[in-house]
Amino acid sequence: MTENPSFFTVAQNDRGAWTFVDPEGEPFVSLALNHLDDSDLRYPHNVEIFDSKYGTRREWTKGVARDLVELNFNTVGWTSQYISGGWGEALDWFGDPVDLGHSSPWPDEHLLDVGLPYVVQLRVQEIEDWNGHPAFRDVYGEDFAKYADWIARRMVSDHASSRNLIGYFLVDIPSWLPHASGRFWPGFEGLSAEEHDAKLFDVATQYYRVVTEAIRRYDPNHLILGDRYNGNKGIPEAALRAMVPFVDVLSVQYFTGKTEAEYTQMIADLRGWHELTGKPVVIADIGNWVPTELNPHRTSDMETQAERGEDYAQGLARVMAEPWIIGWHWCGYIENLGRGWGIKSPQDEFYTDMTDRIAEANAAAERAIAAR
Repeated sequence: MTENPSFFTVAQNDRGAWTFVDPEGEPFVSLALNHLDDSDLRYPHNVEIFDSKYGTRREWTKGVARDLVELNFNTVGWTSQYISGGWGEALDWFGDPVDLGHSSPWPDEHLLDVGLPYVVQLRVQEIEDWNGHPAFRDVYGEDFAKYADWIARRMVSDHASSRNLIGYFLVDIPSWLPHASGRFWPGFEGLSAEEHDAKLFDVATQYYRVVTEAIRRYDPNHLILGDRYNGNKGIPEAALRAMVPFVDVLSVQYFTGKTEAEYTQMIADLRGWHELTGKPVVIADIGNWVPTELNPHRTSDMETQAERGEDYAQGLARVMAEPWIIGWHWCGYIENLGRGWGIKSPQDEFYTDMTDRIAEANAAAERAIAAR
């Protein structure tokens, strides 16, 4: 491993296994919790808990850090939260246009002060699969270059010297495949499949070049974790090949049920994309859910919090057996009325039948890192 780097890097050891490498030169696999939003605890049904227990967002973020440490997570994940939209639509990326509202990410100062490794999200295009009104802006135009430069200097500069920052995510499940709204970048109408792929490669190359050059202009030190691709929908090869020269890690969101067949399919898909790109993989969003008192309609192939915990433990163990996977980012934190699930109840209490297994599984994963 690299000796005493100043910032997080990625490396492959002499046995072929990948990990992040932390600023002290130690191997690191990112175990993160996603969707950390204080407004989940500020509904009319639970705001009194927030007021009495925390009082301010800054105090709440300290509580988040304590919870992460207690459960043996080591990373503050993607902090934007899903807050509105029809649940059925959220799972149908090829059906009617979706329109799922999301919260803003944490303020920079809270990420800098949290005292744990963290990631920063940069929304460089509004082209998410969950976005019912996507804007596919011309990546070749001067306006996009100026916008990329602004978002970089606005959101990157404060983190450029942080030793806790792992790196920068770009767009959450960007629509490199046809968007449900029918919108896409201009100029793709009437193309043959071969022409479409060639043009998509050119557009994606320009997109990644402009964005990453802007980031590197203000922060040459940290990793670029790339788009958080929608693994369940699929990822076009042209976009993946375009990404390779510009991004350090292949980040993929992928949700499964609890069956062995579903996990086998996920690993096979991720392995194929890893082999195509040569990049280590971060599972950027994964989770499970069951009906609860607040959200009885959130059904799945599990019924209890204990089943959720066992699925978490089995899934993480399966993932840690793959030496090219270097991150597991779990969805999500406090159960709300939008997403409808979490590892804590709307009363800010752990679902202990689940979280006891999470803590055990994360500790086992930490031990497995050293064996890579």
